[in-house]
Amino acid sequence: MNLSYSTNIVIFGGGIAGLWLLNRMQSEGYDSILFETKSLGGRQTLDSQGIIHGGLKYALRGSVGRDSKNIANMPNRWRQCLSGDGEIDLTDVSVLNENYYMWSDGGMKSRLKSYLGSKSLRGRIDIVEKEHYPIFFRESSVKGTLYKLPDFVINTVSLLNKLVSTTNDRLFSLTDCDYKFFSEDPSLKQKLQVSVKDKTVNIDADLFIFCAGEGNQELINKAGLSKIETQARPLHMVYLRKQNLPEIYVHCIGNDFNLNPSVTVTSHRAQNGDIIWYLGGDIAESGITKSKSEQIKATQELIRNTFPWLNLSDAQWESFYVNRAEANVHSSFRPDDAVVKEDKNILVAWPTKLTLVPSLADKVSEHAARARKGFLEKNIPTAELQTIFEKPSLARARWD
Repeated sequence: MNLSYSTNIVIFGGGIAGLWLLNRMQSEGYDSILFETKSLGGRQTLDSQGIIHGGLKYALRGSVGRDSKNIANMPNRWRQCLSGDGEIDLTDVSVLNENYYMWSDGGMKSRLKSYLGSKSLRGRIDIVEKEHYPIFFRESSVKGTLYKLPDFVINTVSLLNKLVSTTNDRLFSLTDCDYKFFSEDPSLKQKLQVSVKDKTVNIDADLFIFCAGEGNQELINKAGLSKIETQARPLHMVYLRKQNLPEIYVHCIGNDFNLNPSVTVTSHRAQNGDIIWYLGGDIAESGITKSKSEQIKATQELIRNTFPWLNLSDAQWESFYVNRAEANVHSSFRPDDAVVKEDKNILVAWPTKLTLVPSLADKVSEHAARARKGFLEKNIPTAELQTIFEKPSLARARWD
């Protein structure tokens, strides 16, 4: 059986970026649907630490360049959405912690990097007086300085659930489906053909948006987009759990000249109630060549040296590898903002970082607005599509 449908926008990728775009495109009057090949929020979304930040890591270099300026207003954009005054309504989304901190130990190099960062972020970073330290840092056995940043940590599971709830009737699974892109004329826009069960479904869209993280490479190949390149930035993440683990949210500035935080700690609650410390920063970037046992051993030593007053003898440690998908720009350098590439009626989009998702939506919105004069008013029958396609499942955090 052959079926044909038309819509304004088809989004591929059910992570935070794709779901945010679906919400944004619908609010701007575009008829839109989303396809996910695996599970909603899998891969990068739930592997994110959930930090909504304004560029602290860049400011540690001692200057606020283009990359810092692009990201500086992101916490405000997210807070507007959380309060119900932004482009996406996130009023039911929980925040794990309203404040993020930076911890500098007493070493000279650590103090120097913290000084450079604080100068670059003057007016947006405050030294915390010791009487106002969170309990964990009041118990410190080393002399250090604690800074409060204008950043916060969002509950990515809560965020995922919210974005899914507002678009649930427009989410469809491509699991166990064969799909391809085709064009009746190579100079014209592409269409989508999906083989599902005993049906062939053809979908004509004014605009296709690839926003599938690592999955963008497969989509690029299927659509034959030879001029658009993606890249993966590998990380080796570690998490640990133990009873009565304190909840902290902090960048730790190491006593060396590396310009990244030595370790970035966020705290998360597993479904069974355990507190999880999720560890990123330089330890994750430098650990990509290490085995799991080597990475855990290196991380244990780093945490002992950073927090020598904390007893982690009974902690359980795990590690995993993850690839952060990005656009390949400027000879494989890290992009400094969200990136959108265009080819005919296809946009390939990468937020680069969770915090930059609103910036990505702005760029996609600009592309859609330019093309909109050629769009016809459409209303794809989502109820009918739900009888054809399965609903994509929700992913779970690694520690669950």
